Amino acid sequence: MVSPGDLLIVGYGQERVLRKDRTEQIPESAASTPTWLIAVRAAESKKATEIKVLDLTGITSFADFFVICTGANQRQIQAISEEVGIQLKQQAAELPTSVEGYSQAEWVLADYGDLLVHIFSPKAREYYSLERLWRGAKALEIPAA
Repeated sequence: MVSPGDLLIVGYGQERVLRKDRTEQIPESAASTPTWLIAVRAAESKKATEIKVLDLTGITSFADFFVICTGANQRQIQAISEEVGIQLKQQAAELPTSVEGYSQAEWVLADYGDLLVHIFSPKAREYYSLERLWRGAKALEIPAA
């Protein structure tokens, strides 16, 4: 059941409800961690490959950062998407505005406002080639864990 303050995500006939937790439970150290890095660490924890972060600040008005990664199969792509959502909710009190493509899991796009997380199958990653499309963006160095 959806309560006031919950975020209902509907995509391709499936519904997911993300409940807003109290933000005072967020660790202070997480407040200084950029959301893109939280998403990267979550993707790494589910063995995502070819992880890239593009800084789109000043290039586009709809997002500041893209996190782009690859999952080996449909289940892994969905697991990466779920883990990114869980970690951003727990560590940064961020919920996605929308999640597209979760059911098919060829290309999952999670919109967190200034952060867009793209999780591709290997075939879709090669076909869409976002890094080439956004080649004017600066690729950020991902710090070692």
